[in-house]
Amino acid sequence: MASSALRQPRLLAREAGRRVVRSFAARLPKGLYARSLIIIITPVVLLQSVIAYVFMERHWQLVTQRLSAAVTSDIAALIDFHETAPRLVTEDQLSRIAAERLSLNVEVMDGARLPPPLPPPFFSLLDDALSDEIRRQIGRPFWIDTVGRSSFIEIRILLNEGTVMRVFARRSAAYAANSHIFLVWMVGTSLILLAVAILFLRNQIRPIQRLALAAEDFGRGREIEFRPRGAREVRQAGHAFLEMKRRIERAMEQRTTMLNGVSHDLRTILTRFRLSLALLEQTPEIDDLRRDVDEMDRMLEGYLAFARGDYGEPAVTTDLTSLLTELKGDAERAGHETSLEITGDPVVTLRVDAFKRLLFNLLSNAARHGDHIAISAQHEGRWLTVHVDDDGPGIPPDAREEVFKPFVRLDEARNQDESGSGLGLAIARDIARSHGGEVTLGDGPLGGLRASVRIPA
Repeated sequence: MASSALRQPRLLAREAGRRVVRSFAARLPKGLYARSLIIIITPVVLLQSVIAYVFMERHWQLVTQRLSAAVTSDIAALIDFHETAPRLVTEDQLSRIAAERLSLNVEVMDGARLPPPLPPPFFSLLDDALSDEIRRQIGRPFWIDTVGRSSFIEIRILLNEGTVMRVFARRSAAYAANSHIFLVWMVGTSLILLAVAILFLRNQIRPIQRLALAAEDFGRGREIEFRPRGAREVRQAGHAFLEMKRRIERAMEQRTTMLNGVSHDLRTILTRFRLSLALLEQTPEIDDLRRDVDEMDRMLEGYLAFARGDYGEPAVTTDLTSLLTELKGDAERAGHETSLEITGDPVVTLRVDAFKRLLFNLLSNAARHGDHIAISAQHEGRWLTVHVDDDGPGIPPDAREEVFKPFVRLDEARNQDESGSGLGLAIARDIARSHGGEVTLGDGPLGGLRASVRIPA
């Protein structure tokens, strides 16, 4: 029990730490360029901070303390001269010696008092160092002003009641005024180095971005011109991508050749069936056989289209208006009331025949179960969205993903294409994904099913 009680706080602390790490990671940028900049900038900033702190703590403060100590020693010597030999050294002689030998402007004021203390300045390194030295070496009441005059500092020492020694010293004599130049040079050179690093980093990231764009264009079926560039690892990835592209194209070419041969052989047999049926006496049984042959032909076309996937077609720029208007006319000729609405730029880049087949399958599905059909297309940015709505019975939400599987049919036969093979929606989704998009089903505004296609165009 005691062990369990001790383990519980550790688990809670570990979980809290993980949440903090995940929260911090979620706020970091996701791009490679931004993350690389952070990797470069963070060590530089930390290094500069450490160097600046050490410089301020050890060098700047030490030099300021030494200079302040020297000025305070001169002032202490003048006070000793004034107090120990007042007859041998007059005030005028003391001022002359201080000006010529010590570069100090000294004045002994009788009947004066120390002014009230000034508020400490924002940067009080000189005030702190000079005040400490006066307390240590002179040990008398004093008043200093380090900000009233930019080039000088004023120091007043209370010698005795009613007598004050006022000293003006150059600021540079008590303060390392040019030490900030080191910080300026340090920050300036760091900015130059960061600018150079950013330029080189951008050149290293650009080949990776080109590789990603080439892979995306190839996935959409577009012709690409890509040559590996950049670092050795990036070039290796580029060559691997090109080799993968060649293998995929070779596999698709071999599959297309095989399917063409299978299609030719099967169609030859079906043609023989048709010729044999044409030579026989036309009876109801022969008509049934002829319809079965036609059904086999349509099913064969559906199977081949699904297996082929229309990958060999290149993507071209086309006018979406003419394509959708043609499909709308086909639906109207079939006796369905059809509306069409296009929003945005109608010019898109896609594989025309494949996309037309995709929409034809969706329209055929809608026409089979509804009387009214609505087609709407929206082209915004780099995405094209097409909705096909009908007023049919629809599909239950829990079965909308199931109908995209090949050869799956619902009780209402919603997923059957014209051949009755159950491949209509499967072909549609396959074509959409080959474009880099997706097909989804939902509730439509007409009360039936809404089939939505979203692809990059």
